[in-house]
Amino acid sequence: MHHALWQSVLGEIELSVSHATFTTWFKNTELVDQNESGIVIAVPNIFAKKQFEVKFNDQIKGVLAKNGITPKHITYTITTTGKKTRINRETTISQESQTPESLLPSSNQNVQSTYTQNAPLVGAGGLNPRYTFDNFIVGSSNDLAYTASQAVAANPGVKYNPLYLYGGVGLGKTHLMQAVGNEIVKLQPGTRVVYISSETFVNEFLDYVRFKKKGFSDKYRNIDVLIVDDMQFIAGKEQTQEQFFHTFNFLHQNNKQIIISSDKPPKSIPTLTERLRSRFEMGMTIDVQMPDFETRCAILSAKAALSGVELGQDTVEYLATNIKTNIRELEGALNQLLAYAEMRGIAPDVSTAEGLLGNIRHSRPQHITSKQIIERTAKHFQLKVEEVCSAKRDKHIVVPRQIAMYLLRSELHLSFPKIAGELGRKDHTTAIHSVEKIEKAIKLDFLIREQVASIREKLYA
Repeated sequence: MHHALWQSVLGEIELSVSHATFTTWFKNTELVDQNESGIVIAVPNIFAKKQFEVKFNDQIKGVLAKNGITPKHITYTITTTGKKTRINRETTISQESQTPESLLPSSNQNVQSTYTQNAPLVGAGGLNPRYTFDNFIVGSSNDLAYTASQAVAANPGVKYNPLYLYGGVGLGKTHLMQAVGNEIVKLQPGTRVVYISSETFVNEFLDYVRFKKKGFSDKYRNIDVLIVDDMQFIAGKEQTQEQFFHTFNFLHQNNKQIIISSDKPPKSIPTLTERLRSRFEMGMTIDVQMPDFETRCAILSAKAALSGVELGQDTVEYLATNIKTNIRELEGALNQLLAYAEMRGIAPDVSTAEGLLGNIRHSRPQHITSKQIIERTAKHFQLKVEEVCSAKRDKHIVVPRQIAMYLLRSELHLSFPKIAGELGRKDHTTAIHSVEKIEKAIKLDFLIREQVASIREKLYA
């Protein structure tokens, strides 16, 4: 009965919140007890418990009331079953599944760890044991990549071969690929998994050519899973590409799993040979995007919890709002805040973050104006500002105009009538249509996403 009731509650909540919010906070909860005094809901960790108590409690009460349940109290308890969860990127998991010390802030900080002090940083095959599915936070920006990676780990060489992940730096591609390797080794002990960077492959191939070293081909063909990071660096190296082409063919024909990452999709790497490009595209090609606000909040809460610190929600939201570039910068900002607070013996709050992170926020100045956004967009597309703000409907002008409207909305949070006015439009529905169109295009069109990212980067340079 508890299960049926809670599934009904979750079903209604899923319709009223974003996909990322539901996946991050509600997905792995359950109703464990119901009596006259109230109900008990199990959540996976301490920061999820606080999130429910502070942010979602009233919403849950309302949905329960719709289902005929009006509890006097709602109690949130942390489950200790060691159950795996999709919520975590760097989260505290049960003591039955130990927390890697290397996920904590830098080694000179005195933070708590439940991981063995002598645990290896890099295991067999170049895999780092700290990268697992359990400590990867899933949001709308990476849920497809996460799901595909789990499918590959369950059936290597069968589904999605090759698996090709692409996206900007610091978005979790390496974590996800190594998580696949670690999961395969865990599920199928004895499986031969090798993780390398493309730079390592290039250097080993050069040594093979220069010094006539033996065993190069055998090393990469007598394995079950090959994971190659930063494939873009192999582009332009014709002999290395030829060697990798033959290695790829041998492994693929023998149903061996291949996982590749890059900063661009295969078709956007200009000096990649056509035969390699076509083979990379024959499997599953997935874009890993920048994390949204909810996912950034979850990452920060998880990282802080790993350090034994419970950040206030206002501090979490401050950091998530001001650090938008990538996860590495986000974690770096948090590490600085925690280290500073620990050295001074103070609590890491919003005021401390505002003072300390001023040197980081140079990448996000406080006073970006509408004029700057329009001028930068026009310059990026080699147009005049007058053309962007004109009534012309030529495609080479319409798309930049829509991108400018999108940036005015996303960066300055202007109202649609205000956006329309800035671009010389009287009807604000044009602004609504433009913003929605670019929001969709960013998810589906790599070129649009790259253009928006480039303009945004120049705005904050």
